[in-house]
Amino acid sequence: MIRCNDMAQGKSKDKNKNPVAARNKKAFHDFEILERMEAGLVLTGSEVKSVRQGGVSLKEGYVKIRGNEAWLVDAHISPYNNAAPGAQHKPFRPRKLLLSRRELDSIIGRVQRKGLTIVPLALYFKGNWAKLEIGLARHKKQFDKRQDIMKKDTERDMERRVKSQNFRSD
Repeated sequence: MIRCNDMAQGKSKDKNKNPVAARNKKAFHDFEILERMEAGLVLTGSEVKSVRQGGVSLKEGYVKIRGNEAWLVDAHISPYNNAAPGAQHKPFRPRKLLLSRRELDSIIGRVQRKGLTIVPLALYFKGNWAKLEIGLARHKKQFDKRQDIMKKDTERDMERRVKSQNFRSD
């Protein structure tokens, strides 16, 4: 139940909405996402501050399995401007992902058996914790990409036509 006072102050009723610090749009273009998971991310203090300022890019990043651990590789987190000279981090360093043993075993098995890829989809904060949404994905063929673009174009055209017809009838 929402009190009128909360609505007047601009508080939303959905407290589970997490502001996304970075989204990997390229992953949705290049891959067919089969399953999504949430993983914790180990960051240093200057990395957290830089991510909160929006200095992160997941475009070229991917998840690599080394031993029994998952690592985020080639994701760029820019250096934090106000950090002390000795406290700066390397922008492209590998960052460890925090997953339960069961989740990690499941991911490893599916990647080895089915030849899937693990891609980062979004980076956000849940409370004070940095979370990375990862996806088990399969590469799209060039034909699939063209088909998706054509589908989006036709949907957009249909929406425009419906909107213009509704506008004329009023």
